[in-house]
Amino acid sequence: MTLSYSHAHQQGSGTTEVVAVLIAITDHTARVLTVDQGKLLPNGPLMPLHRSLQAGVRQWVEEQTQQPLGYLEQLYTFVDTSRRNIDGHALVYVSYLGLVQETQTTKLQSQALWRDWYDYFPWENHLTGTPNIITCLIVPALLAWAESANDDAAQYRRRQRICLCWGMSSEPIDTRQEDDADQSKHQIMHDNRYNSEATEWVAEHVLLRYEMLYEAGLIPEAPTYQPNKLPMDWSQMIGVPMYYDHRRVIATAISRLRAKIEYQPLIFGLMPDIFTLSQLQQSVEALSGVPLHKQNFRRLLDSQNLVIPTGGSSNAQRGRPAKLYRFRHDIELQSLLMDSKLPKRK
Repeated sequence: MTLSYSHAHQQGSGTTEVVAVLIAITDHTARVLTVDQGKLLPNGPLMPLHRSLQAGVRQWVEEQTQQPLGYLEQLYTFVDTSRRNIDGHALVYVSYLGLVQETQTTKLQSQALWRDWYDYFPWENHLTGTPNIITCLIVPALLAWAESANDDAAQYRRRQRICLCWGMSSEPIDTRQEDDADQSKHQIMHDNRYNSEATEWVAEHVLLRYEMLYEAGLIPEAPTYQPNKLPMDWSQMIGVPMYYDHRRVIATAISRLRAKIEYQPLIFGLMPDIFTLSQLQQSVEALSGVPLHKQNFRRLLDSQNLVIPTGGSSNAQRGRPAKLYRFRHDIELQSLLMDSKLPKRK
């Protein structure tokens, strides 16, 4: 069975579906709600229940997933040309991004499953440094794909895209003075053309990276995917595939969320009512996939008045109890917070 197969719409002649990307943070891990053993996002035929489509989607999601939603926004509208209804029309699905607090994630229907979103995008987790999968597998495979382009100009454009998306340098390595062993090493890691000095990793480019892997035929969802031409353990390393291009929908949601936490306080839609500053920082890191500088993070919180102490402390079993905080809820401050930014990197 392929991962993007022709499928008759369950409702007959309908052409539109709703797809929900629900995000939660549990134990400092960013998670996404899935169904069908993690192969699909919650989805169903679009049945307007309100004059406002967003209000109808909120009710539909809560009824289908038993998850009370906080923040909700329309994400994107996708056309799935590989799926047809009984009249032969391509299926359109409207996707929504919703945030759920950690304390609300325990009551699930039997078919629903929370999954770590890095199960689907292992190359996006840079909390402990650049993943080996990027330098050892993905970049060499993409450079080989770049070389397969028809002309020099197309090859150059592909190499430039690889450098921009994957945080590597486009500066060539001069190997004329290297011995055979050194050249072999460069050939394995950087295709003998690029140095190892990385350019900036842009966390919100999740969708661009996913679409490049799709275009290059390096993920199972791609129609040109040929695992027999890839390393033996490639399928186990490249993340969990999904049906109906739903992994692309998650990539779109992560890109949107990572970009928005830079200037909107959406993180508080994922936090419990009371939390420590360490818990808040770890939650932001879970979403961004990159470590934050502790002092800069707390200095920003102080300067923006994002949180206020509750007067209580955590029940730490070891070490000094941490102060507890809550989000400031007054309307004037929320207006101010829409222009605030959170630091992303050390």
